[in-house]
Amino acid sequence: MTADTLAFVLEREPGSPGVTELIGKESALLREKLGTHGAVLLRGFGIGGVDGFADVVRALSGEPLKYSERSSPRSTIKGNVYTSTDYPPAEEIFLHTENSYQASWPKLLYFHCVAEPETLGATPLADTRAIYRLIDPAVREEFERRGWMVVRNFHDGFGVDWRQVFNTEDRAEVEANCRAKQLGFEWNADGGLRTRGVRRAVHVHPVTGERVWFNHIAFFHHTTLAADVREGLLELFGEEDLPSNTYYGDGGVIPAEVTEHLRACYRAASTRFDWRTDDVLIVDNMLAAHGREPFTGPRRIAVAMAEPYTPAEPFTGRTVAA
Repeated sequence: MTADTLAFVLEREPGSPGVTELIGKESALLREKLGTHGAVLLRGFGIGGVDGFADVVRALSGEPLKYSERSSPRSTIKGNVYTSTDYPPAEEIFLHTENSYQASWPKLLYFHCVAEPETLGATPLADTRAIYRLIDPAVREEFERRGWMVVRNFHDGFGVDWRQVFNTEDRAEVEANCRAKQLGFEWNADGGLRTRGVRRAVHVHPVTGERVWFNHIAFFHHTTLAADVREGLLELFGEEDLPSNTYYGDGGVIPAEVTEHLRACYRAASTRFDWRTDDVLIVDNMLAAHGREPFTGPRRIAVAMAEPYTPAEPFTGRTVAA
């Protein structure tokens, strides 16, 4: 490991076993390093394409999870292995923790570098424990007390459709899904859907017992969008009907200076490494946020999610116990 990568780097040595055999022998070590560093980078192994990548996931975590209640466009490569977010190469994807807007989420994320970029294109990582410590205590405590709300508007013909998000065209099934996931919902006259979910901003990690900044507050807030994109969306929809936005859990507006402060904390905690073909990055989703740099060249990253986790209780307005 080096100070600028965050991840613990495990590089294959000549004569060492293949990747799945290594995982079988060293699973306890890998789990330990994930808890300490938040991520493990496996480098120099022959992965064997998408099937080999799925085998890597199974060796440590069992079957990969289906991507549900999705917020970004992904394409299925095979089974439950997906492309990373299908955004244009020139766009940055801000640091975030996967599915932290949902009532449950994957504990582990797996990334496989199928083709490395020519320039940039890193998947930066940021320790959520460090982010928590960097945030002004007054800002942090406000979110712990009030929680945060994610509002999503699914407009027919624009962005990710609700049918894709919920993997069904049956409205009754969508409504049952929303109830099960503590989401408020309302159908619009034009056939669109609005959902609201109130979540915790701070969680206690189920293994390490540490407090972590685990949410989509900054990522989904409209001020995090590029200025031209934000202005275009506001002109098209207005703030209330934006595809996604965040508020305090009681519906209060989050001041722009607060989200600016949060983004600064993510960036201050951020580290990076350059991808090499056949790298596999394993990320503890609650300990490390991830993002994407802009890039040039043929960058192709496969993604899988594993080990579903549901907190014992939904957010009730009580501060997370220390």
